[in-house]
Amino acid sequence: MAPETPNPSITQKVHPCLWFDNQAVEAATFYTTLFSQRPSANNNNNNNNNNNNNPSGAATDVSAITSISAPVVTFTLCGQQFSALDGGPYHKHSPAMSLFVSCDDQAEIDYFWENFLKDGGQELSCGWVTDRFGVSWQVVPKVLKELLSHEDRVKADRARNAMLKCKKFDIAKLNAAFEGQEE
Repeated sequence: MAPETPNPSITQKVHPCLWFDNQAVEAATFYTTLFSQRPSANNNNNNNNNNNNNPSGAATDVSAITSISAPVVTFTLCGQQFSALDGGPYHKHSPAMSLFVSCDDQAEIDYFWENFLKDGGQELSCGWVTDRFGVSWQVVPKVLKELLSHEDRVKADRARNAMLKCKKFDIAKLNAAFEGQEE
């Protein structure tokens, strides 16, 4: 079943606000550029522009800065609204709150992973990575949910065990483990 296309006439009631010392514009620019240039961005925009569930015909997969009103920057990633605040050095980011990126394929995983690590990011376990601003991201293949929730619990457990050994997810290795062909 395809994910539901957001209705552009409905206002998002809840959206994250990310606290930065003084890098809100820099972070928002990095994120919007990163998401708009991801491997599947052109396909998603074309599909959404032609989607019959979107009566306006407008792209719902937009990643862009929508306003800058110091100290707050408002931006969207894949149609989802975010805010970034230049609040000073009082609060730091933590893996206790992370942003989940659902990836279509290995190319998309590799793209996000490499870009989040640039300029000081840090690899964590099980698909988690911290970017140069300290924001935690989970870079996860869409297929993982299917593998872990499969009715054959032996296969699902093999996929889970392979997942627990990963830093960056490798879809081929997860599928091989699922099928019992683990290295």
